[in-house]
Amino acid sequence: MNRLERAISAIHVLDELAGRNTLVNKLHPLAKLGAVMCFILTVLSFDKYALSGVVAMGIYPVFLYQLADLSLCEGIKRFRTVAFLLIGLGLANVYLLLKIGGIAVSGGWVSLFVLLLKGLWSFLAVYFLIATTGMEQICYALQLLHLPKVMSVVLLLTYRYLILLLQEGSRMSAAYALRAPHIKGIAFNAWGTLVGQLLLRSIDRAQTVYESMALRGFDGTFYLQRAADGKGALAFVLPSLGFCLVFRLLPVFAILGSLL
Repeated sequence: MNRLERAISAIHVLDELAGRNTLVNKLHPLAKLGAVMCFILTVLSFDKYALSGVVAMGIYPVFLYQLADLSLCEGIKRFRTVAFLLIGLGLANVYLLLKIGGIAVSGGWVSLFVLLLKGLWSFLAVYFLIATTGMEQICYALQLLHLPKVMSVVLLLTYRYLILLLQEGSRMSAAYALRAPHIKGIAFNAWGTLVGQLLLRSIDRAQTVYESMALRGFDGTFYLQRAADGKGALAFVLPSLGFCLVFRLLPVFAILGSLL
């Protein structure tokens, strides 16, 4: 299985996870969206040297994955590509010095570690949201927040178009490999032609998909596919908000350390 096929499989796995009949999946999408956005904003609000506070925020995504019966290792594995980007950004200031507990350490490395943790917690929260809600239900929640219909429809169609683009790319890659079995990868002089063909073929398929949606009555309005649990949503949102407030305003680890 090549990288394109693995990417397609990963998207299909997310759709299958979102279609499960679990308590977390049944929660109202607006509740999950609000809780995740609150958590991400709280994580991003920490100072770049607030290592203990950012580490403590990791309790929340770990709890969410246990609650939703999701694989935490799988979410961390999906974070690899984002991690390389964050490492590249954080390496710019690794030579700054900082004193922690009377010991001089490189403040740049601390800020890099904090940046990676912020990115990891935020990524895990978004992965949880997509894996337990689905893109259609997320767009429905966004419309409840009065996001313009055009933006929510574009978001959904972009997500679906990405799958078509990957599928066409996988077919073209397989066809090229069959015609050039002794060449590793794709020759440089064929890149332009293949990219143009990929764009045209994926646009044709995307147009067909949109016409099929229109024939089935799609007008840009999203509806809940199943009954949402209103009481469960409240029981999910309130503890999430409480966790964010407590762990943002109080040094929980320092307080526990002083008590012990």
